[in-house]
Amino acid sequence: METAASTHILLEDTGRRERTKERLYVLCQVFGWGFFLALQATYSLLFAKGEDARDPAGAIATVTMIAALGLLITHYSRPLMARWGWKQLGWRALGPRVLGLAVMQSLVWSLVGFGYSIALYKFFGYPWPSKYGPGLLIFISWINGTSLLAGWHCIYFFYHLFDRFNRSEIERLRLATSVKESELRALKSQVNPHFIFNSLNSLRALIDEDPARARQSVTQLSNLLRYSLQSGQLETVPFEEELRIVNDYLALEQVRHEERLRVRLDVAPETLTMPVPPMLLQTLVENAVKYGIAPRPEGGEIAIIARCVGGALSIQVTNPGNLNVPAAPASAASTGLGLRNAADRLRLLFGERASLQLRTEAPALVVAEAILPLHTVRT
Repeated sequence: METAASTHILLEDTGRRERTKERLYVLCQVFGWGFFLALQATYSLLFAKGEDARDPAGAIATVTMIAALGLLITHYSRPLMARWGWKQLGWRALGPRVLGLAVMQSLVWSLVGFGYSIALYKFFGYPWPSKYGPGLLIFISWINGTSLLAGWHCIYFFYHLFDRFNRSEIERLRLATSVKESELRALKSQVNPHFIFNSLNSLRALIDEDPARARQSVTQLSNLLRYSLQSGQLETVPFEEELRIVNDYLALEQVRHEERLRVRLDVAPETLTMPVPPMLLQTLVENAVKYGIAPRPEGGEIAIIARCVGGALSIQVTNPGNLNVPAAPASAASTGLGLRNAADRLRLLFGERASLQLRTEAPALVVAEAILPLHTVRT
């Protein structure tokens, strides 16, 4: 429901922004070409010669036709430029394209506009009003029109580049907000009160039975709590540091589960310096203990396997079990929250190339695998 509501709000915001852009475009076109028409009409009336001076209405009709033609040329350039993908180009690639388009459009504009005037004068038999021939006037109009249309395109694309920059900034801020929200959710899920209570109960029993191990367990619990609280300030940590904290966590769990919890590490040395999101491995291992070891009277083995494969870091945590077996009602409410937070953090930090999968492998083995592309942490 929350995702659907967010999508609906985003679509409404996008639609509102597009309608505002369309209204702004219409206003700019009307006022811009209206101003051009006013200038041309004023010039024609003040400096008219020959037949234009005797027929001001005809002169006004001519400049109106020229302005309307310019408006149509620029207006119907938009779908063409959108189809060619020019709005996604930078200035360096856009410059020659804009100039070439302005040259071609100005040539059409000049030929049609002066062709209309030449045909009108020849049809009525009026003498040509200028001392310059039609060819020279068409050439001058071509140059002037190129400058005018190139300016129009520059303003048009400058607005779209500015709008694209604004949208990228908005997306960047939205991504930063999502990262912080995901980090907050992850931080809240890191400090598991049930684990703390169970550890304290185990420590109370150890104090009389094995004081030295009790002191060691207190140190391990302190390390784990300190790390979970401080890690909220970091985007990534070396995998070696994450593995050290997980070893403390597993040692505490072994106090409670004793021989029911067996641990196997298969970690390639080159993976120890790789950056990983803090508490990622901890989340996978805690999930394995909670759903793979705790419900089984005989317990089982948790394996942590880390390899660099194909330019990516692969982290696997295995535990006994089967995903097709329904979870117990008491634990169903929390199923997937930690993994969902971990998947969100992976996507926000590493992009779509990162992934987190949970699958069943025979015989009765559950594998949680995180894939992290190397050297592509987002800033």
